[in-house]
Amino acid sequence: MIESEERARLVADHIYGTWRARKGWKKPLFITSAKGVYFYDDKDKPYLDFSSQLMCSNLGHGNKAIINAIIAQARKLPYIGPGFACEAKASAVEALLDVMPEGLNRFFFSTSGTEANEAAVKMLRQYMAPKYKIISRYRSYHGATAVGVSLTGDPRRWYAERARCTVPGIVFAPDPHCYRCPLKLEYPNCGIQCVEYIDYMIKEEGNVAAVFVEPVVGTNGKIVPPPEYYPRLRTICDENGVLLVADEVMSGWYRTGPAWALDNWAVKPDILTTAKGCTGAYVPTGITATTKEIADFFEDEIMCHGHTYSMHPLVLAAIPAAIEEYKKLTATGLPQRVSKHIEKRLHELMHRHVCIGDVRGIGHFWAVEIVKSRKTREPFNTKADKFAGGQTMTDKIASEALACGIYIHNWYDHFTVAPPLIITKEEVDQAVSILDDVLKIADREVEH
Repeated sequence: MIESEERARLVADHIYGTWRARKGWKKPLFITSAKGVYFYDDKDKPYLDFSSQLMCSNLGHGNKAIINAIIAQARKLPYIGPGFACEAKASAVEALLDVMPEGLNRFFFSTSGTEANEAAVKMLRQYMAPKYKIISRYRSYHGATAVGVSLTGDPRRWYAERARCTVPGIVFAPDPHCYRCPLKLEYPNCGIQCVEYIDYMIKEEGNVAAVFVEPVVGTNGKIVPPPEYYPRLRTICDENGVLLVADEVMSGWYRTGPAWALDNWAVKPDILTTAKGCTGAYVPTGITATTKEIADFFEDEIMCHGHTYSMHPLVLAAIPAAIEEYKKLTATGLPQRVSKHIEKRLHELMHRHVCIGDVRGIGHFWAVEIVKSRKTREPFNTKADKFAGGQTMTDKIASEALACGIYIHNWYDHFTVAPPLIITKEEVDQAVSILDDVLKIADREVEH
């Protein structure tokens, strides 16, 4: 145990934590193993992974099929440059063609969702030139590089702007957030003005090349739009000669039910980016998928983009194995049954806890938003509080939940309930029981 504490201190002393001041990462939990929906610390204490780590471990931990595929590739051909063909590349393409939306059949492989979005922006701006502007949304996260964070609406962009590490040409649209409508309207009598305003923006901005969206918003609230939103957005893009780009890094890979979140609305994008779940997070992967029309443009035009680790064989070997595991799992009906149970249990939590202002989501992708007052919807904390240095209410609750054996990802105003797709009803009940107890922390500070 002493050795583990020393090694945890070594990590904290010499490695930069992500999205935090260094003083906030002095005693990271030392993890030694993971299996199924649990991970274990150095004392063999189990923690139920109720958020799939960073909404990426969709198939749980320790999946033998994916691990064996990676091992076999490491023995055969651990690396070859992106300019060569090999069996791992061919097999990954075959597997993806079987699961990608129809028409998205040209791929660029990288090592993260951030990089997938970076590639998408470079490609679409070349393809759409001289148009170059991109419409994103305020409740969004698209990555940490200069391009990705420029597309991002949450507070992380503010810090990148301070560091002069953003790119021009990004404008932000209102979110389809019915609980906190930025236009102060109420569905269904709103006429879906949040999407109609995008049509106005395109016409007024000029030079708009693309609209970039998370089909179901990830980190920033699990926002599921009204049913008319995406069909109308697709029409608006078509009428204005603008590309629709779907960032399915979090929402893809059966997280919302079907393979892709946009499938819930029978809408197809021009470009789809994904990562995380495409290998179950066992190896770092990013995929940028485009139509043949976009690919044809680069027959003669140089796509000035690439990485040393583009199309890395170890990465690509995991993709067919993961896709096969998804097919087997969804064929059992387990995720479909459990997703309804998750919804039911979360709404029961809301009924019991006055601190819960809203429960929203789809499939295995939910937000539990907490508030000081249900009547006014006043939050405990705001965007600005997230990086102000203090402890948010969600921080307090998530910390207590971890001590009780459940890991749940928290943002400044909500918790992410996004367990691995292999989770059972009994394991959901175990996690909800712990949340039922720790949410009392916020209940005590609710304004009546």
